[in-house]
Amino acid sequence: MKQKSQTASRKRRTTLTLPVDALGQAERIARAKHVNLSVVVAEALASFLQVEKAREHSAQVLRGYREAFQGFSAEEMMILDGIIPETRKR
Repeated sequence: MKQKSQTASRKRRTTLTLPVDALGQAERIARAKHVNLSVVVAEALASFLQVEKAREHSAQVLRGYREAFQGFSAEEMMILDGIIPETRKR
């Protein structure tokens, strides 16, 4: 049997105040899965934190692109996008 890593198995007891509706839904899920409420809340929190981390990373990447391309003109941006502007005849 494999042992869990020490950081994965560390837990800390705390008291939370949760919305009644959310708590009721979590209790129903726990009963349906035959696990305790702590498992459901921990999984939900871990899932949320993973999504939040991805959102923060996406925002950092977008800021980087904006900074990298902020000095280009509209015509230069078209060229970067692979669009060749038509030359105007005088």
